Amino acid sequence: MLRLLSRSLHAVLAAACFCLASAQAQNTTAPPLADFFANPEFSAALLSPDGRHLAVRMQGPNQRERLAVVNLADNCIKVVAQFDDVDIGEVEWVNPERLVYSTRDYQSTPGEMRYAPGLYAVNRDGSAPRQLAERSVVTDKSSTSVYKPLPWHTYLTGQRGAQDSNFIYVTSKVWTGTHVVDYTSLLRLDTVTGRSTPVKPPGKVHRWLLDQDGEPRLAIARQGQLDTIFYREPASGLWRQLAQFNAYLGGKDAWTPQGFGPDGTLFVRARLGSDTSKLHEYDLAAGRINPAPVMAIDGYDYSGSLIVQQGKLLGLRYLADKRATRWFDQQMAATQAGVDAALPQSVNLISVARQAEAPFMVVSSYSDVQPATYSVLNSKTGQLTAVGASLPKIRPEQMSRQQLVHYAARDGLRIPAWLTVPKNSSGKQLPMVVLVHGGPYVRGASWHWDEEVQFLASRGYAVLQPEFRGSTGFGSKHFHAGWKQWGLTMQDDIADGARWAVQQGVADGQRICIMGGSYGGYATLMGLVNDPGLYRCGINYAGVTDIGLMYSGHWSFSSDISDELKQYSMPELIGDPVKDAGQFKATSPLAQAARIKQPLLLAYGALDRRVPIYHGKQFYDAVKPHNDQVEWVVYDKEGHGWSLPSTRIDFWRRVEKFLDRQLGSNSPRAKVE
Repeated sequence: MLRLLSRSLHAVLAAACFCLASAQAQNTTAPPLADFFANPEFSAALLSPDGRHLAVRMQGPNQRERLAVVNLADNCIKVVAQFDDVDIGEVEWVNPERLVYSTRDYQSTPGEMRYAPGLYAVNRDGSAPRQLAERSVVTDKSSTSVYKPLPWHTYLTGQRGAQDSNFIYVTSKVWTGTHVVDYTSLLRLDTVTGRSTPVKPPGKVHRWLLDQDGEPRLAIARQGQLDTIFYREPASGLWRQLAQFNAYLGGKDAWTPQGFGPDGTLFVRARLGSDTSKLHEYDLAAGRINPAPVMAIDGYDYSGSLIVQQGKLLGLRYLADKRATRWFDQQMAATQAGVDAALPQSVNLISVARQAEAPFMVVSSYSDVQPATYSVLNSKTGQLTAVGASLPKIRPEQMSRQQLVHYAARDGLRIPAWLTVPKNSSGKQLPMVVLVHGGPYVRGASWHWDEEVQFLASRGYAVLQPEFRGSTGFGSKHFHAGWKQWGLTMQDDIADGARWAVQQGVADGQRICIMGGSYGGYATLMGLVNDPGLYRCGINYAGVTDIGLMYSGHWSFSSDISDELKQYSMPELIGDPVKDAGQFKATSPLAQAARIKQPLLLAYGALDRRVPIYHGKQFYDAVKPHNDQVEWVVYDKEGHGWSLPSTRIDFWRRVEKFLDRQLGSNSPRAKVE
């Protein structure tokens, strides 16, 4: 069997310092493009419930991810599951002796996908393997087992169960005729026999929440535009209604369940009249929220999870500008302080076993210049054992630092943004890429290593990522300010960020390119329309080109945007196709295509269901007669984003060449200067 290299914390740090010094002396060229966009070589490290073993997901000789188990007593590794044609997907411990896992395919595009993830179980020593759910829509009738595998639409819940028996809970999705999930059923599944029994639902449930005993305790059912939250009484097993809210728009009294504490306490996220959401306890007996917050994050909406061990709430994992942990347990707080003191340049997230019988903990570390790495900490000896790195070819000393900045929009709204300046540059008068996130009603970024940003910085470009109004995570005012503002104040926020970077002396005002995918692609095109003197060029991948098309679609291809979203959500967030028809036309890149004269790169996936390719085709046909500097590429088997490393490498090589022509040292603007 293979063995991991075990090193003391002191040795790890000494080696890191040595590598840093030698790398700085030897590396003067930009890192290879392929290194940024490779699939991860190591992507999971999960402690067994007793803390004695570690499940890891890592690449094998055939470049397929396989599942292995590490015995932490002697650091011996045993591969327990692998396939020739697919990768290991989600992994979870059933109990200290057994694991359950699904599959995924890192080497196929959506157009080549023929199978579902399936579901499998295996003991930690590789014995007693069993298929629990089919990968194909065709049932395997050759099986002689009493309990046939469940249908292909069976999935893990993504929640940690009781981990003290052979049983887990799994979900089974039921779709409508428009490829939209109608409801999600919950099944109790024996991972040894394959026998399953359904849980009686309180309605058309779309989300289930397990308690800390691994039992279904909360269900959210949807009917039309209303979500109803039901609580399952532990004694009787009967469901009772707790609350009802607008499923798409929330409301001033809305709250979101976050999880159950070991004593049955329900924790929820709510605003209670404040701008930012906070974590609160919910009084199940009284049916109301405790107004005193358990946790509030200054300037951010609460987003996080509970950390529980041996019947005790140890702390909270949360996201502010970066991920962090608030420990209630003093011993864990001291452990965190020791790890952070030893590894001060990274975020260090410590994970613990559910019922620890051994002193081992997992430490996941990352920073703005370092992709995730995984180590095991022996809390008794202080020894740290390196177990894997997601992208080992990435050299932190070659990467560029990211910082959170703020600037004022023209109406005074404070806009957060992420600024990355190329390493070893002057930091002044740089060519810059304004990278616009998709969504748009999501949070765009946080402090972490980002392959797209770091690649652009490695090629000499400053990168600005605005969290324009409408982005979530920064409070209600910031979010609501973006409603019905596609192409308007949302667009102004992005332009104001570019101008701020020029005023700060970071960006060369003559060499700025705007770039983005999905909504970011829409914003790219509208940026070229609204601010032709600001942006030298644009790169749109998988971008919306007309808001009306999102509602009406096209005969050639169907979108996966549900009728419910079009009816209940989009009219409020984006606009009503009838009432706001004039605004839609004024903010349509397709309608304004003749005004775009700047160099433009367009890239689409032929099988994209979120932004179907007719968005790109119609826009290309409209812009090409008026602009001879348009590049067009279609990836025939890709969807909404690039699945394969080869596609990512091809696309970003095109980006690299395009930006060099428009913003590089040999670009027309640079030559004029």
